[in-house]
Amino acid sequence: MRKRTALPLLALSLASFVTLCALRGAPMADLLVYRAEGAAVAHGRDLYGFTVTRWRLPATYPPFAAILFVPATWLPVPALKAAFLAGNALLLAAFVALSARLASRRLPLPLLCTATAGALWLEPVFQTLLFGQINLAVGCLALWDLTRPPGARAKGLALGVTAGIKLTPAVFVIYLILRGRIREAATATAAFGATVALGAVLLPSASADFWTRRLYETGRVGKAWIVDNQSLRGLVARALGDPAPGLAWALPAAAVAVAGLALAARARRDSHGILLTAFTALLICPISWTHHWVWCVPLLAVLLAEGRTRTAALVALVFTARTMWLVPHEGALDLGLPWWQQPLASAYPLLAFGLPLAYDSVAGRHPVVSMERTGKPAPASSPR
Repeated sequence: MRKRTALPLLALSLASFVTLCALRGAPMADLLVYRAEGAAVAHGRDLYGFTVTRWRLPATYPPFAAILFVPATWLPVPALKAAFLAGNALLLAAFVALSARLASRRLPLPLLCTATAGALWLEPVFQTLLFGQINLAVGCLALWDLTRPPGARAKGLALGVTAGIKLTPAVFVIYLILRGRIREAATATAAFGATVALGAVLLPSASADFWTRRLYETGRVGKAWIVDNQSLRGLVARALGDPAPGLAWALPAAAVAVAGLALAARARRDSHGILLTAFTALLICPISWTHHWVWCVPLLAVLLAEGRTRTAALVALVFTARTMWLVPHEGALDLGLPWWQQPLASAYPLLAFGLPLAYDSVAGRHPVVSMERTGKPAPASSPR
């Protein structure tokens, strides 16, 4: 697509989104939580003892993340919302570019603008901007580090810092170990440890509270059985009509963790291994809200780069259809869905279960040399 067409398309997409946000009021509830966390740090208040917004949302991230949120208190709320919206739009463009790099591609500016304009309307991305979430920042930081050349200075550092902010990226450390990239894993672990230590030094009471108590209060984050939660736990809870499925969820989650990481470890392409790890983490986490699934962006980039346009179209359809919001989900209706509505309510985890089949098919036809051994992607026809 030409530049003179791509830039207006991106502008139109952003303008449409901003208009929709204005019409809906754009509460950006999560952003208000971050601001409250920063204020608690700045003023020495109890970090995990408050709730904000009409939904009574508490702080759920580690103390290190709250320290990073202090600058959010420097702006009035309207200006902060505008800055966050603009920042997330730029981060989306960066995430699209990094997704292309994961797929061993470089996007010219017109194509980058076009892809960003389209990606904005993927449901996880849309919700991330609407809620004022940090998913794109976390995704960019992790993906930038994971796609850096082998042997790059301090490779793994950014990944460890990312884990210190939101914990779940720590699963990539296991992936690195399984792939034999011990130095990167050690660097990431040390960086994560540094974030914990910094939080303990600056916020000792909050750190003790988080690591010994709050971390294990899953219900503090939200109700795991509502359709917003697209993890395996949410799927099982809704399928069984049980808000606390216990072992009925824990045992399959453990099996998925082992199988997913095993597949990631033996993936013939680093891009496949990284994505399998990301989606395994989303499946096994007790709560993976729909906006956490922004990893659909690099998934689409990899599928398109490999010429799997039909699969990419199906994935794009799943992540734009918003089927979980079409089923009854007010109050406890999520737990009483008939069998035919269950796939609609759990579209993301069901799609994730099909990824290994797609990747094995691609890898079987297009074996490649591992990037961590060569430092650059090999031609599709070269042997491992």
